[in-house]
Amino acid sequence: MKRFKALSSLFLLFFAVFSILTGCTHEQDAVSSKPANGAKTTNNKTETTSSHSTATSDEQAAIPEKLKKPVKIAAIMQLSIGTFSSQYIAGVKEQVQKFGGEVQIYNADNDLTKMASYVETAITQNVDAILLDHGRADALEGPVKKAVAKGIPVVAFDNDLNIPGVTVIDQDDYSLAWKTLKTLAEDLNGEGNIVTIWVGGFTPMERRHVIYDAFKKRYPNIKEIAKFGTASANTALDTQTQMEAILKKYPNKGDIDAVFATWDEFAKGATRAIEQAGRTEIKVYGIDLSDEDLQMIQKPNSPWVATTATDPAEVGRVQVRFAYQKIAGEKTPNIYSLEPHLVKRSDLPDKQVSMNELSQYIPGWGQSNVAISPWMKTLEAQVNKK
Repeated sequence: MKRFKALSSLFLLFFAVFSILTGCTHEQDAVSSKPANGAKTTNNKTETTSSHSTATSDEQAAIPEKLKKPVKIAAIMQLSIGTFSSQYIAGVKEQVQKFGGEVQIYNADNDLTKMASYVETAITQNVDAILLDHGRADALEGPVKKAVAKGIPVVAFDNDLNIPGVTVIDQDDYSLAWKTLKTLAEDLNGEGNIVTIWVGGFTPMERRHVIYDAFKKRYPNIKEIAKFGTASANTALDTQTQMEAILKKYPNKGDIDAVFATWDEFAKGATRAIEQAGRTEIKVYGIDLSDEDLQMIQKPNSPWVATTATDPAEVGRVQVRFAYQKIAGEKTPNIYSLEPHLVKRSDLPDKQVSMNELSQYIPGWGQSNVAISPWMKTLEAQVNKK
């Protein structure tokens, strides 16, 4: 009876924590999904100014004065590794090109000091907006505040900055982790041995780990028997080598039931190691997705059976649109979380599909429809005429 009460208390604690996190995410989405143009926030309620409500459609469609000439944008990345990053960059470039602007990509190679110096460089070059991909507030707060003070809009992705005027978007890392972990737990029927691949030092990874800690309390019969992870220039290859060592340490079928990979580069490395060892009874559950990942997931008898993700190209496009809204002088939310989607191999067709086709099988995939202003169509049309 005492054991039952203890487990009940533990479950209630987990449910409370998860409800708070989920509630925060829903609140973010509710606030940020309001129209940006002419909106103001007062006591957590969004009101629409009279200038917005009385504007004619012609006035709304007119290109803002500051966007009548091409703008220059600096996109500064903490690191650029793997196909997720390449597709994110492609999304950024695609949206900027549609708007007739220019974008310079800076890769800090996982050096936060270098990343901060790139922000300083962008300020010196007097760019029209700065996009940040990852990074941490303790390294970037100073130069970002300087950019804001100079009137340069800043939009960050997967960052822990909390500076007035800076919009921070993310993939809702709490939901990413929970959807994947819940699927893993259901497939294992709440019992088994798992290997976790994770690395600290990155804001999204830290957030995912919050849910992982709660997951372990929620499912005490799922045991972590090994945990490792390194972010490097060859993350997938390094992970494969490390996973091969784990498989040698646990050589028997049943020693390992599943792998929880908190990044698709980790999932790729683990999947290759498992395949080469002929241990495909071990299933891989990941986070993030790219065309290369899809090919691996759809491969016959692939151990990689599920992942939770947002479209990396859409992340880049949304980030650019928020930046253009800021340049135009429109109100944008402080925070915005894109809705992640669970992608299971069992939900995909037998034929190979690409990220562009995924919306046919995963409802809502790549269709955020946020940060869109009426004048954007006018701007794109003008660019197409040139």
